[in-house]
Amino acid sequence: MHIVKYPSEQEVDAAIKAREPMLALISFDESSAVLSPIDDAMEHHILLAKTGHSSLDIDKYFRIVLDGDGADWTFICPPDYKGIADRTRRISAFYRDGFSAISGFLQSIGYLVGIDIPRRYRRHLEALGDK
Repeated sequence: MHIVKYPSEQEVDAAIKAREPMLALISFDESSAVLSPIDDAMEHHILLAKTGHSSLDIDKYFRIVLDGDGADWTFICPPDYKGIADRTRRISAFYRDGFSAISGFLQSIGYLVGIDIPRRYRRHLEALGDK
């Protein structure tokens, strides 16, 4: 996985070492990721734009906010994820793929922390329980 570190490799590595709050985007195909201290970008779509990507491509990435204590996953499953029409199957695939991609990414930067889906993003998962 190629990781773009914004604003610089040195600043991101220092933030990782200090376990500062960070933003990360991991491409759905796991070929690339973008990582930045949160104060340098503030939002995921802004981080994409600052690294030369279209902010409109936000739905092509798993999005997390992380620090030394854990990773919060902004769990928003795009309606066209992998071309899966069935909502239940699509959200299930997104969940499985996301946990795998995020876990691998976190391990690659030396973060062995838990992954949490904050309550405000759990509506998709809760809908799966209604089936």
